[in-house]
Amino acid sequence: MRIFARSALLGEDWVKDVRIALAGGRIASITRGARPAPDDHAVDVLLPALANLHSHAFQRAMAGMTEFRAAGRESFWTWRDLMYRFLDRLTPEQVEAIAALTYMEMLEAGYAAVGEFHYVHHQPGGRPYGRLSELSQRIFAATATAGIGLTHLPVLYTYAGVTQKPLAGGQLRFGNDVDRFARLVEECRAVLADLPADTGLGIAPHSLRATSPGDLAATLARHPSGPVHIHVAEQTKEVRDVEDRLGRRPVDWLLDNADVGPRWCLIHATHMTGDETARFARSGAVAGLCPITEANLGDGTFNGPTFLEHGGAFGIGSDSNVRISLTEELRMLEYSQRLRDQARNVLVVGEGSVGRQLYSGAATGGALALGRDAGTIRDGALADLVAIDGTDPALCGLTDHQLLDGVCFAASDRVVTDVWSAGRHMVRDGRHVSREPIVARYRSALSDLLAGL
Repeated sequence: MRIFARSALLGEDWVKDVRIALAGGRIASITRGARPAPDDHAVDVLLPALANLHSHAFQRAMAGMTEFRAAGRESFWTWRDLMYRFLDRLTPEQVEAIAALTYMEMLEAGYAAVGEFHYVHHQPGGRPYGRLSELSQRIFAATATAGIGLTHLPVLYTYAGVTQKPLAGGQLRFGNDVDRFARLVEECRAVLADLPADTGLGIAPHSLRATSPGDLAATLARHPSGPVHIHVAEQTKEVRDVEDRLGRRPVDWLLDNADVGPRWCLIHATHMTGDETARFARSGAVAGLCPITEANLGDGTFNGPTFLEHGGAFGIGSDSNVRISLTEELRMLEYSQRLRDQARNVLVVGEGSVGRQLYSGAATGGALALGRDAGTIRDGALADLVAIDGTDPALCGLTDHQLLDGVCFAASDRVVTDVWSAGRHMVRDGRHVSREPIVARYRSALSDLLAGL
């Protein structure tokens, strides 16, 4: 396949009249100053597509169900109780249908890949399925249906808090000790050869409250390569609990007790000191930021300026999937900083375009976090590409150099016309190529699920 773009972002440069040839899921060649040919797929503006680095796909079905204020103060912890009740009925078929819709919506928003932080492993009550990786296999099936790139991140979840209380209730569906978790990961690894070549596999120790120092060390030793993702410092209560138990704040503890580096992604990290922020940035690990979910759950605000000043890498994710929107995620990231600091144009080092910093930073950081050879348009990279309509009313008055500011602060996801994930052309004219059957299956699954709640 060949794509002709009126304008394309190639590295740091905006280039007119670009033809890109795809082969084997990768960018085979880039021609500048080209003329459109009849068999080219013509687009207006071509960008590297972002990876959504943090998703809990099943939570998409809960969107809108937890926005009623009950007696007392609502918090992350009351939301979590509702989520556990939701898990009491969720079947493998429903997991697959919900995930397929979630990934379809991500593609239509402009994402080409997802990091699925997958922690629902077992049946209600905690009994494993006959196939330990049953629900991981459902995620694989959903990504095949949607055509999105996947880095699968099975979660190690062993305890109900830093005091190592046993799991109970909905958490029983998450639980594995170190040995069974290793078997789960190996089952997933065994089927990689049957999945698209761009499928990746990592591990996700859930958090310092859901594992122990010994279990974390043992798991890292068994999995010395590939992405490592972990929730950290999302809530002030979590920070206090970890500090009480381990004697250190969670980010400090991780940096001192694990080999945190570029294969790591620390999710949220919304409550850090200035020193923690600088150390985290210098480690080379990626900050996994989920601004819409962090706002929805009242988590807090990431220390963005300090992190960028020390060279930190970041990407974005949709986490609870309460709202899947690439443009709104980037917008919320910057606006949260402005509200906190009572300032404008915060997340840029020195002078320059905030939209360019947000978009390009999230593109390269997200690819790094997923171990995915993408994030820029270059020869040999995975063909993770998104085309946008620069003639849309939100963008038509802007120059190329203002375009990413328009995408981040003026546009909606409707400006997305086409998306390729490792060369798979899954969105055309703004719609996923299999939208109707995916939506129909989701509606059926949700109807069955809600009938028993």
